[in-house]
Amino acid sequence: MSLPDVLPAPRELTLTGGHDKSGAPECAALAFRVGEITALLGPTGSGKSRLLSDIESLAAGDTPSGRTLLLDGRPPTDDERFELQGRLVAQITQNMNFVLDMGVLDFLIAHAESRNAPEPAAAAVRVLAAANELAGEPFAERTQLTQLSGGQSRALMIADTALLSTSPVLLIDEIENAGVDKTQALALLLKSEKIIVMATHDPVLALSAHRRLVVENGAVRHVLARTEAETSTLKRLAGMEAEFSRIRAALRVGGEIR
Repeated sequence: MSLPDVLPAPRELTLTGGHDKSGAPECAALAFRVGEITALLGPTGSGKSRLLSDIESLAAGDTPSGRTLLLDGRPPTDDERFELQGRLVAQITQNMNFVLDMGVLDFLIAHAESRNAPEPAAAAVRVLAAANELAGEPFAERTQLTQLSGGQSRALMIADTALLSTSPVLLIDEIENAGVDKTQALALLLKSEKIIVMATHDPVLALSAHRRLVVENGAVRHVLARTEAETSTLKRLAGMEAEFSRIRAALRVGGEIR
């Protein structure tokens, strides 16, 4: 029997504090809930990737940080931690490269069939359309996976994870580095009803999240919610992003910049 048939997908993850790189205790437990986006911030080497890895592995005090993760208040079972099929956590990393040489639509149909989607072909078309809305440069259904750029690959995986993946938890490492439409990506992910945790250095993404965790020396040091002043700043930054996108699109086709 597969994992989803045994236990319902968790609606909340609780990560108990471990310790930082010096052994000092971390802050109190953190709860991650369905429909919320949590941003992880901190300089390179601060421990963001370690925190993502702890969630991905459903840590049980057996990682370098000493953290423990609970699913709806209970420890994960061994099947939940180590099952290769039907995993609870999906992850989109900074480097997305395909080695399978097949067309995009054929790949999506095969994935939809593996997920037992009612209408695999229709589901694949929806994912492709969503991916093209996110990608800086659209691609066709017959485009080979190995021919996709880094941004196109990331856009495809974001759309695929949001619309086809059954994993209730999604971890994202620096979505801003691949030329993806960040605003649309966040909107699509929010509709997926998943627990979303993303590491980012991007101010628009950070301020768009429901809360921010600031990581320092391997531990979470601050838990922050967006203030009214920051909401105003976010609107201003979003306007600047839209202008940058407009100019970037014009430059790509040799257009005149005004």
